[in-house]
Amino acid sequence: MKHDLRSACPIATTLDIVGDRWTLVILRDMIGGKSRFSEFLESPERITTNVLTDRLALMQAAGLVSKEPYQLRPRRFRYVLTEKGDALLPVLQEMCRWANRFMPETWTAPESFMARRVK
Repeated sequence: MKHDLRSACPIATTLDIVGDRWTLVILRDMIGGKSRFSEFLESPERITTNVLTDRLALMQAAGLVSKEPYQLRPRRFRYVLTEKGDALLPVLQEMCRWANRFMPETWTAPESFMARRVK
């Protein structure tokens, strides 16, 4: 995917890809084992179907996820993290640590999530 970068700043460039309110939540769910459209809809944040469709397409175009058929009739797909998407795991883990330290109302991420390592 080719991006028109607003600058060469690595933070701005990363935010251009994952800086909306849904992409990192979807990545969190994928790291936690979700892969199907219906599973993402079950998350407590209540993403709408049209926004989920849009974000998954953007994530695929950015190379964060790949789309694979798991059923042919009717055709259904699952989404799998790519190496590029999986590499965001430490960022998500640090966001959890930051929120737990400075925002006491946040829940603690499962140990299985926090102990996971990039593949």
